[in-house]
Formats: sequence, C-alpha cells, structure tokens
Amino acid sequence: MSPIFTIVNIFGLVTIGFSGLMATCLLTSAIADDGATTAFSQGSMITLLLGALMFVSTKHVPKKLSRQAGFLMVAITWSITPVFCTLPLMIYQPTLSFIDAYFETVSGLTTTGATIFSGLDQLPMSINLWRHELNWIAGMGIIIFAVAILPVLGIGGMQLYIAESPGTVKESDLPPRIAQTAKALWLVYAGITLACIVALRFAGMDWFDAICHAFSAMSLGGFSNHDSSVGFFNSLSIEVVLTIFQLLAAINFSTHFVALRKRSFNPYVDDREAIFFLILMLGSCLFAAAVLWDAGTYPDFPTALRHATFNLVTIATDCGFATQDFNQWPIFVPMWMLFLSCISASSGSTGGGVRMIRTIILMKQARLELFKFIHPFAIRSMKIGENVVSSKIVASVTGFIFLYFISIVILVFMLLLSGMDFISAFSAIIACFNNAGPGLNQVGPATTYASLSDVQTGVCIFAMILGRVQIFSIVILFVPEFWRK
Repeated sequence: MSPIFTIVNIFGLVTIGFSGLMATCLLTSAIADDGATTAFSQGSMITLLLGALMFVSTKHVPKKLSRQAGFLMVAITWSITPVFCTLPLMIYQPTLSFIDAYFETVSGLTTTGATIFSGLDQLPMSINLWRHELNWIAGMGIIIFAVAILPVLGIGGMQLYIAESPGTVKESDLPPRIAQTAKALWLVYAGITLACIVALRFAGMDWFDAICHAFSAMSLGGFSNHDSSVGFFNSLSIEVVLTIFQLLAAINFSTHFVALRKRSFNPYVDDREAIFFLILMLGSCLFAAAVLWDAGTYPDFPTALRHATFNLVTIATDCGFATQDFNQWPIFVPMWMLFLSCISASSGSTGGGVRMIRTIILMKQARLELFKFIHPFAIRSMKIGENVVSSKIVASVTGFIFLYFISIVILVFMLLLSGMDFISAFSAIIACFNNAGPGLNQVGPATTYASLSDVQTGVCIFAMILGRVQIFSIVILFVPEFWRK
C-alpha cells in the first residue's frame, strides 16, 4: 500500500489536534464575548471534519513509515498545518489575504514571531491567544521533533541527540524510550512555562498578558499582544523576568530535566554548550551597552545596559521581543545581535539557527586542523569535555553549516531581485531563517512585515520553514538519489 495513505492518516490526527486547540480559543472568545466566536467555531469545525475524514478513511493502513515517507511527512506537517491555522484569522478578518494569514501562522508555528498584524492591542482576546498558542505548542513540537521524529527518520537518533549535548546528557540520564523522553521534556517545558506565567504576574502583568508572553518566551516565539511588544509595559522587573526565562528556553531542555531530577545545578555546570552560551551572552550585553553609552544613545551606562541586555538576549535567543527600536542604534549592535541569533541557542532548546554545539564543534575542528598543519603526523581526537566527537558528527556539522550559509545567500539574493534594499533583505532572511522575528529597516522592530510584496512574503515563509526543520529535512526531498530504492 502506498505510504501516502500512512502520511494522510498521521496528518489527519495532527489536524484533529489543532481543531482541539481552536476549541480552547472558542471557549475564550465565548467567555470574553470578543466577537471572534464564529471564526473559531467555523474554523474548528472545518479542521475537525477534514482531519477526521483523513484519519478515518486511512485508519487501517500500516503505521510504519519509510525514510522517504518520513521526510515527506515532516515537510507536509510544517507546510500544510499552517493552512488550517489560517482559518480563524481569515474568517474573522475576510479582507486578510491568504498569503498574509499563512505568513502569520507559519511565523507562529516556526516560533519566528514576525508579524503582519498591526493594531494588536485591539485584536480580540481569542485571536491573540490563538497566535500565542501556536507559538507555545510549536515550541514543544520542536523539541519532540529533535528527540522523537529525527531518530525515526535516521538523521538524528538518540545517539546524535546525546552527542549534541556532550558533558551533561547521557542515555542513562534520560528515560529509556523515546516516547518517555518526549513526555518528560514536555512536563519540564510546561512546568517552566507555568513558573514564567506566575513570575510575570507578580512582576506586574495581568493574567492574560502573562500567559501570552510566557507562551512566547518559553517557545522563543516572540509574539506579543501589544504593538509595542514588551516596550508596552516599560517595566524593568518584567524585562528581568523575561530575560531569565528566555535564557532558560535557549538551554537544552534535557539539561533542565536532569537538573530537576537530580535536584542539582551541576548539570548546568557540566553542560559546556550552556556555559559557552551564557558567557557569550554576558560579554555581548556588556560590550553592546558600552557601545550604546559611548555613542550617546543613552545618557548613562545602567540605562544602556538595561536596554542592551533585554533586546540583545531576545534576538540572540531567537525569541524576538523588543522594548526599543534598535534599528536606530549604532549599526554594530543590531548586526551583532543578528549574528548571535545564528549561533547562540543550544541543541534541544526551542531556539533556531546553527545552534551553539555546532559552533563549538566547528571552532574545535578549525583548531584541530591548525594543529595537524603544524604536527602532520600527530594523532589527536576532538573532544568536548571528556567526550570524543566522532568524525561522522563533524562531517554532518560541516555539511549543515555549508547548506545553512548557502541557503541564506540564495534567499537574500531572491529578496534583492524583488527590489528590496540590502539591509532589509539581509536582516529579514537572517531573522526568518533563524526564527528570530524582527530585522532592520523595512522589517525593523518598530514596523511589521506587512509592507512586503507577496513574492517577498513567500520567500520569508520558505526561509522560516527551512530554518525551523534544520534544512536537511527539506533539501533532501530535492535530491534525486534519495527517492531511488
């Protein structure tokens, strides 16, 4: 039997799940009487019926997927699920074009946080909740994707997941089965999210704002229910809370799980990836603040440090909140922030980009090559902590880095060809590919992506999806040899 029927069956189940998510927003809309009840009732019903049709009509097919079908399933899930998620938006706002609605839901599900909406403060409560639910559910989905889906496809495996977290995460530290591991990480994710909600409430947000921003912070999604994002609150305590939880979200969730299970901070100390990440964040915040103070952007160093820290951390972790229009800062700082968005987040976190572990491996490989150049007959293995990194992992990282940068170059040129200026094109692709959200100039933090043409919006959508699934899962579909038996 064709594997396409298995894909339809699994995707039908996913679609039914999203109809359930819409139902939670339907309940919110009914309670708040915000005018979006019809949008969610119709959207949920259409999604449920189509999902049930796909699931029931293929319920007797084998559930085992080939490698090729598995990759196709990943591509279909990340590209077609947002189509269903557009229904409440388009029903509520009939003038909204499909491409713009699709951009918004892709941005939510890839935890990018870029938006085409303005007037967020006036949107119905349920519509804003829907946007943030997409962020939150996708944030956990990213971790499950890394732990449970990639191993099934044969391009990750628990061995690769462990290898990408040297020094802290060992197979004995995690539940023995992939499903148990996914459940454990989900509980950690939900628990930290709940802590973030409570902390934001005590910091001064109302409960709804706290829920929305906690969902965004833990998924590193960056959506806000205010046009001025976190700047709406102008609160140091809120910025401190969000900064802490964004840093937590950018660290491997397996490290959080092990630390909680052992009731010890030692797993964080042993996690070389987390240590490199935190040191880089600390140094970058101090240096960026010094640059802003020296340029006269802010009158004193403490003020410069406050704004530099929050905005740098939120972009570097690929979240995408904002309190300031950093598009007006000395160009070095926002460019450095965008660079950090490429490399900072840890593997096993909700962040995007290259990931810190690949950066460390690449740096160590460069150093090893220099050592071999000086000592051509010496034999030395690459180590991270006490763990030896295999040549297979190094080769995989090298291939990924090449695809990562060549993809960015091609996508930037596509936007340049469409007529966009270089800074806008470059920052838009970096922000979308790394799932960081705001860029510079035309797509800066004080604006939205609404001014983009349909072609430019389509390029950014592709960049978001390609970056979120870590490139290989999409690119492999275009390799002819992959489809040969």
